[in-house]
Parts: sequence; C-alpha cells; structure tokens
Amino acid sequence: MIIGDRIRLYREEKQLTQHDIEKRTGLLRAYISRVENGHTVPSIETIEKFARALEVPMYQLFYEGEKPPVLSNLPQPKSANHIAFGIARKEARYLKQFQRALGKATPRNRLLLLGLAKQLANRSK
Repeated sequence: MIIGDRIRLYREEKQLTQHDIEKRTGLLRAYISRVENGHTVPSIETIEKFARALEVPMYQLFYEGEKPPVLSNLPQPKSANHIAFGIARKEARYLKQFQRALGKATPRNRLLLLGLAKQLANRSK
C-alpha cells in the first residue's frame, strides 16, 4: 500500500474531509488530493503534518498493523563519552591550549586553520 492510500484510509476512518486536513496541516487541498492519488510523494516533514492532523503515530502511515516491525541487527548507538572529544583530562587540556593559541592568532591565521581543519575532517570521512 502506498503512503497516499494510507493517508486516505485514515482520513476516511476518522470521517474527515480533505478540507479538514487542509485546515489542520496548512497544506492546499489540491496537494492533499495529489498525495492521496499517488501523483505526489510527500516529504517526511509533510508526512509528519499528515500524522498530526490524523492523530495517528507517524509509523502507522508506513506500516500495516498496530506496531512497527522489530528491527534486528542494528548497530548499537555509541554513548556521548565515545563520541565527544574533550571528555578525558588529556583531551580537555589540549583543547584549552588550542583555545588560547587561537585567541592569540590573527584573523587570517584563524581562517587558515579553519580551512585546514575542514580539509582534515573531509578526509577522515
């Protein structure tokens, strides 16, 4: 089932008109019709507006049934301590030294360092 069909199904179940959805979302009625008929694919932000207007959780517009399927084999998210730089004492000291050095640098040298940092960040990706 495509997203437009699910939106129409929930709208009709709740006995709402496209005009009601237009008032609740701020979207034009013609656009709502195009989505429901499969002529337009809405963005995630627009789907979120539809979900709020229909008073259903957003996942219900994507999945059949009451609950989303269980996802397995997903990587575990890293904690903030693993992601953040500067948490450890040594890193914090280094950042403080770098901050002082940047404070003494000329604007031209700051731009040069910023450009270098951007290049290094792009390479590490």
